Amino acid sequence: MDFMQPLFWLALLKIIWINILLSGDNAVVIAMACRSLPDNLRRWGMILGAGVAVGMRVVFTAVVATLLGLPWLKIVGSLALMYIAVDLVLPEDEGGEGGVHAHDNLWRAVGTIAVADLVMSLDNVVAIAAVADGNWTLIIIGLIISIPMIIAGAALIMSLLSRFPVLVWAGAGLLGWVAGEMFISDSKIHEWLGDVLVHQLEYPTAAIGAALVLAIGWFIARSRQGAHVGEAER
Repeated sequence: MDFMQPLFWLALLKIIWINILLSGDNAVVIAMACRSLPDNLRRWGMILGAGVAVGMRVVFTAVVATLLGLPWLKIVGSLALMYIAVDLVLPEDEGGEGGVHAHDNLWRAVGTIAVADLVMSLDNVVAIAAVADGNWTLIIIGLIISIPMIIAGAALIMSLLSRFPVLVWAGAGLLGWVAGEMFISDSKIHEWLGDVLVHQLEYPTAAIGAALVLAIGWFIARSRQGAHVGEAER
């Protein structure tokens, strides 16, 4: 994939968008871990924590991208990505980040950010590895661009997503599309169907993945909403 090709820039935009959508909780972790630092250290805590998180996530994503080359793993990864996409559009549980402690020591705060980011970033890593399709340049550039955007504009991003829920649903549809592409590109599928048929089915399978995510997400969200209304009426 060359820098001059539109597909490179399209994939890069996908990575940035997906990472921003899936990293709202990571931005909250950074803010919470640094909130008790002295004013003169708070910015450094966020910058250093983000830097460590970027480095760890690049390595983690590269490992996952390499593993996705093995038979069956893209199929498993596509199912995991569909789960992540559906979960993205469902209401979040309250108090989900309550276990993140504030620190008054710079390096403890940085350590907390790095560990929490690594634990919470499996969804980001799977999605980015799927879009990048083993292209390390895309992985590194996408993460380097998007993580500072998340930190600098966390409040703005979360406000936009709250005001325009359609952006979240569009992001979930994109993840479903990527999941469909990942599924059909597994080496076992190529072995069973042949390269020509797989190429013909690439876009239909991606569209089915997007439609499935949106349909399942809508159904579960409506079911939960109905359950909450029923409980409120009791």
